[in-house]
Amino acid sequence: MTQRQLICIGCPMGCQLTATMENGAVTAVAGNTCKRGDSYARKECVAPVRTVTGTVRCTGGTAPVVSVRTAGEVPKEKVFSVAHALNTTLVKLPVSAGDVVIADVCGTGVDVVATKNAK
Repeated sequence: MTQRQLICIGCPMGCQLTATMENGAVTAVAGNTCKRGDSYARKECVAPVRTVTGTVRCTGGTAPVVSVRTAGEVPKEKVFSVAHALNTTLVKLPVSAGDVVIADVCGTGVDVVATKNAK
């Protein structure tokens, strides 16, 4: 049995969590003041994921870059690969908020979408 200390990011409380693990599975979570803490600790200990935000370069308009984010969460171990994909992508303007800029980024099944309009 092992324990892992975490600070919850599920809500503004920032609870200090203790997750107890056995055989690669979370068996108990302590320190949370809401259900989100329990859910966060279980997911973070077994299969951590992140939302990635950034910018991509633009061509064919006046905006040099457009802000983007992943439409869902990607595995934590793919974050740097996704960031590299953002860095090497060039999008043709105009784009609207919600437009897919990169489909299925890095084979994650998650799209990268624009977060604002750019011309």
